[in-house]
Amino acid sequence: MAASRTPCDALLFLLFSSILWMCAEFSRNLSVELNPGSSAPPPGGDLVHVRAVGDDDTLHFLFCSQGAPALLLVHTDVTSSDVSVDWPLFLSRNTSGGLRVEPASSIVSSTALVFSRLLEYDDVNNTAEAPFDLFPPYQLHDVTWSRMELSGAAARLCGAVARGSICLHMWVFAGEGRDESWPRLLHTANSSQVTVRLDGLAARSQRSRFLLELQTLGGAYPLDAVRVRRSIDDEFTPSIFKVSEWTSGANESSEDGGAFVLWKQVAYRRSPPALEDASPCRHSDPRRRSGRALAEVSGLVRAFFADEEERAFGLNVSFGLAGEPFYNATKFLSWTALVGVGLAPADAFSPLVAAIVAVGLGAPLVLLLTGGVYACLRKRSAASASGYEPIN
Repeated sequence: MAASRTPCDALLFLLFSSILWMCAEFSRNLSVELNPGSSAPPPGGDLVHVRAVGDDDTLHFLFCSQGAPALLLVHTDVTSSDVSVDWPLFLSRNTSGGLRVEPASSIVSSTALVFSRLLEYDDVNNTAEAPFDLFPPYQLHDVTWSRMELSGAAARLCGAVARGSICLHMWVFAGEGRDESWPRLLHTANSSQVTVRLDGLAARSQRSRFLLELQTLGGAYPLDAVRVRRSIDDEFTPSIFKVSEWTSGANESSEDGGAFVLWKQVAYRRSPPALEDASPCRHSDPRRRSGRALAEVSGLVRAFFADEEERAFGLNVSFGLAGEPFYNATKFLSWTALVGVGLAPADAFSPLVAAIVAVGLGAPLVLLLTGGVYACLRKRSAASASGYEPIN
């Protein structure tokens, strides 16, 4: 006969279960499709769909090279939602409706990130300040993109630009973790990662520097503000202490499903990244753009969004600071961003930094207390040896 469980046993069991629940890592089940519903590779570019199913919701990541490369993230509040593509309508690029997430009533938020242009300027005075007279921009919707290369829940896309190449690598994650390569962004099951690489471009001057134009579209809270977070912990990305988060200025918290684009303020001049090749980057303030114009350069935006005229915003990410090497020094640049929904992942103090802070603040206090105790003991010992008993 089994012994009855005491109230103490029940309390310990509840406490242990609670600890296990808090420590359990949230994850999603991933499935990947290339050109869903198409019997042959479509002309003009590919569409990759990664479906990430959680306990009670689904994230749809769609990475497309029809026109300017774009990443669309759709969050639904059911686990049964899926993507439907009307390929003749999608390829016509004349109207919306070519791509749908069904049921439409389950959509919580939808946001697209479009890599629209690559800008170049001659930094004659080595100030890293872009002048008004830039070189003619590289319109990324005019680039002939390669077929998508898939590896699990990752896709790679390259196009020829200025006798070199611009490549985009996109990853979707099933759970929390950190990339092995710098800048080693912390990711969660609610995010994806995109790395842009400029390799071997024939710069139009010996002092050329580049800017990457990004545009976003959609969402109940449009991405119209960039917040900068600072930290004293640079363990995972040495010498970089700032993180930029492109989000909604009207929505202080993204817990309701709002989207974000996050990056550390650094690019790298060689591959693989190394500390000596790190180059800080900056960003402009987001400005309102035309959703209709964005739909004209992105097949994904045209196919999914019906009317987003008031929800488009754009900014530039510039690479290099005054006095740093120009692009021609290595003919390479890489930059990485995280795209997701909900609260953006934030680095906490690592155990190493916490230990250093504890030692730095605690050691003087310990020495002071030890010295005080030692002085008191010496005084009391001296008084006992002399036979003198103090009144007080």
